[in-house]
Amino acid sequence: MRNGDSNKSPASHPPNIPSSRSAALLWDESFLWGVMAYKTLTACGLPFDLIRSEDVRNGKLKEYAMLFVPGGWASNKLKALGQDGVSEIKKFVHDGGAYLGFCGGAGLATQDGIGLVPVKRKPTKDRVPSFSGRIQLKTHGHPLWDGITEPIFHAWWPSQFVIENGNVNVLATYGDAMQDSFSSDVSVGEAEAGGKWPELERIYHIKLDPKRLLHDPAVLEGTFGKGKVVLSLIHFDTPGDRNGAVVLKNLWTYMGCSSMDQGIRPTAARTEQSAAVNYPVLEELEAALSDLINLGLQNSLWSQRNPLLLQWKRGVRGLEYGTLHIMMKELSAMLRKQWTKDGGPGTEKKLEHIRGLLLPFLDKAKRLLLLEKGALQKGPLTYEHCDDPEIQSLREKLFSRSKSYGGLFKKLIDEIDELLFSVLTQREKGGAS
Repeated sequence: MRNGDSNKSPASHPPNIPSSRSAALLWDESFLWGVMAYKTLTACGLPFDLIRSEDVRNGKLKEYAMLFVPGGWASNKLKALGQDGVSEIKKFVHDGGAYLGFCGGAGLATQDGIGLVPVKRKPTKDRVPSFSGRIQLKTHGHPLWDGITEPIFHAWWPSQFVIENGNVNVLATYGDAMQDSFSSDVSVGEAEAGGKWPELERIYHIKLDPKRLLHDPAVLEGTFGKGKVVLSLIHFDTPGDRNGAVVLKNLWTYMGCSSMDQGIRPTAARTEQSAAVNYPVLEELEAALSDLINLGLQNSLWSQRNPLLLQWKRGVRGLEYGTLHIMMKELSAMLRKQWTKDGGPGTEKKLEHIRGLLLPFLDKAKRLLLLEKGALQKGPLTYEHCDDPEIQSLREKLFSRSKSYGGLFKKLIDEIDELLFSVLTQREKGGAS
């Protein structure tokens, strides 16, 4: 494991990959994290195109300098790519392309996934599985950190790296967690002030103390063939993070992409646009999801962490509910300012289909949340187990028994995701004046 002395690139950008080319953002199985990346990259004016696993399998990566894979469940991304998609990514990077992965996108590139770098992910039982919020980094000399004077960034429930051999350059390690961060649903500031970590870890049966992260690699770099691979457990794409925006721009330059926006443009729609089509069902869907979020707020099951993320009580599926809410809001916003006459063929029919899935889901979800509130008043609650048979039954129907996405939620979010991708890519093709 090499630290420091890293201003030299591990591999020069090959001449057959033009530096003016853009980045491809792999949309599949990213959901909320895909929306986060989309919005932040757009706000930063960085060039990128949205692609799917099918595009990867069809050889589209050759059009780009870099593949960027945002957060999300790495195992689900791997399934979406399939063996042919994995082979295309490995060929792309081996021949000189660049790979950038954040959180789940970083996990995809490890030995547990595609295998671009000699790194594994630490088993859940051995790591701090539920840290979220601001954390200080100890950075080592590298172009990524140009312009950063106080290296404080955001991590959102990251994994932890285990480096298999020395052919990896550690660009940053974890320092101290900020007082406003959380481990599971525990405030770091409050727990540290009271010396509560040992007792809380006994109650929660997981590692909680963020000091366990100290000196672990948070951002690393390796090579695969002629290509660069940069993996980060830090979300530089967190909305409103000025430090993150600086690093993103540094990354686009370092990885061989133009820093000028040549792809998606966040400017006003074309002057020749038609009037936006009104979809009455959108208001109903947005209102229904807002009711669910408000139910959780009113019952202290979660609070609003930032414009895109909730902070929820342990044992409640706050990430999933928040994901539905944000993705529907983004879909509604995009449809209401579409540059074409509508959101695409069959949009209204697709929205009605989503309605048919969403409303029954929300009825069950509200029942589940109220039952979980009662269970929380009796003691700690986890994803995996609850003695109440109705809670267990509802959880299995809505989410399956897996922590990764499943059940009715997965069917619903896939439908929303497919329509949102269609709308976003139509917007991209529409361009801007």
